[in-house]
Amino acid sequence: MFNSQVLAAELHPRQVRYFPQIASTNDLALTLLNQSAPTGTIVIADEQTKGRGRLGRTWYALPGTSLLFTMIFRLPQSSLPRLTMLGGLAVCETLQHMGIQEVGIKWANDVQIRGRKVAGVLPEAAWDGGKLTGAVLGIGVNVTVDFAASPFRDTAISVQDASDTPIDRLDLLKRILARLDAWVERLESDHLFEAWRGNLNMIGQYVTVEGRRSKAIRVDDDGALILSDEDGTLHRVIAGDILLG
Repeated sequence: MFNSQVLAAELHPRQVRYFPQIASTNDLALTLLNQSAPTGTIVIADEQTKGRGRLGRTWYALPGTSLLFTMIFRLPQSSLPRLTMLGGLAVCETLQHMGIQEVGIKWANDVQIRGRKVAGVLPEAAWDGGKLTGAVLGIGVNVTVDFAASPFRDTAISVQDASDTPIDRLDLLKRILARLDAWVERLESDHLFEAWRGNLNMIGQYVTVEGRRSKAIRVDDDGALILSDEDGTLHRVIAGDILLG
C-alpha cells in the first residue's frame, strides 16, 4: 500500500492527495479543481469503490493491485481533445521504456500489451457557465491484478505479467508522471500527435464499431477515428467500442 508521507516526499513539490480507499479519484480531483488546486495536483488511491471507465463502465480492482490516480490540468479548451492522447501516450511510452514488448494504444482510451488491456484513461472537463475551468485525467493501470480466473483472462493483462522483474507501483507512478510532465508543455504540438498516432495498433486493420465492419485508415487532428466501408464511404468516429476483425 502507498503512504501519504512517502508519496509527498517522493513527488515533492507536486501536491498529492492520497487515500487508501476512495469512491473515485476523478470525482475528488474535479472537486479540488473547483477549489483552485494547481495544475499537476494528483489524487491517488489504493482502491476505488466507484471508479469509472470509458462509456460509464465501472473500474474496480483489489486494493494495491492497480495504479489509480487522477491529475488536474488547467488548459485552453482547444487542448481538451489531446488529454486522451496525452494519457495513453504517457503510459505507452513508460512501459516501452521499461523494456516491455508489444505495447500499443487501442483507440481511443486503452493501452494494450500483446493486444490485451493493461491501462485505461478517462479525461473529464469542468465548466462554469459554458466556460472551461479545467480538466482532470484519470489513469488506471493493472499492475499485479490476477486475471487468470476472471472473465477477462483473454482480454486483460497486468504489467507484472509482461515483466521479468518485480514492478514497484511508486516507481511506475513516477515514470508515468515524468512522461505526462514531459508532454503536457507540448499538448497541442504535432510531435505529440505524431507520437500518439505512431503507437496506435489498429490503423490499417478491419474493425467493428457498433456493429459496422470497416477499415481503420487514419485519425484526424482531434483524435477521431476515420473508417472506410468496402464501398469507400468514410465515417468519422469520436467514441465507441472497437473490436478488431
